[in-house]
Amino acid sequence: MSERTGRKYTYLFCEYVIELYRDIYLRHPTKSDVERLYVAHQAKHGFPGMLGSIDCIHWEWENCPNAWLCQLTRGDYRVSIVILEAVVSHDIWFWHAFFRMAGSNNDLNVLQTSLIFNDVLQGKALNMPYVVNGNEYKYGYYLGDGIYLEGATFVKSYTFPAGDKRKLFKLAQESARKDVERAFGVLKQKWHIIKHPTRI
Repeated sequence: MSERTGRKYTYLFCEYVIELYRDIYLRHPTKSDVERLYVAHQAKHGFPGMLGSIDCIHWEWENCPNAWLCQLTRGDYRVSIVILEAVVSHDIWFWHAFFRMAGSNNDLNVLQTSLIFNDVLQGKALNMPYVVNGNEYKYGYYLGDGIYLEGATFVKSYTFPAGDKRKLFKLAQESARKDVERAFGVLKQKWHIIKHPTRI
């Protein structure tokens, strides 16, 4: 197949996938979705206002074209990788996914180019208030690890918790963040099955 034909049919394939799955899988959460997320995460993890867990996975690209090897190889991995940023809810549903070519990028670099906060920045985000400790907040938040920024948008674990309350919070936060790690585990398993169907 020529390069031109390959590009044409890859483009058409993407167009058809978008057309078929846009209304179910390729959309922002609606108001009722956010309400369900709030209720589910409060019940399952005890975190009111939680939208999901955010993290990145570094995915090795085995068949990376030689022309792209340098720009996609990170020193600490020594292989060509792409990064997938995802927000996942407790039921392993991906509410946000963003692929970024890796190079020297880490989770924070990817976040800066990601589209996750576009609606908030453009004033289009759903106003879905919730209350924690008597304080009302306008938008939900994501559970993240230590690399993410400080702020109302991310709830991170304590690095060195002092006191029983902080230790308990650290355990709860890290337990809830297993949602995104489980989702990445499922992706890796599915990818392994696709690559090696005869080993099932």
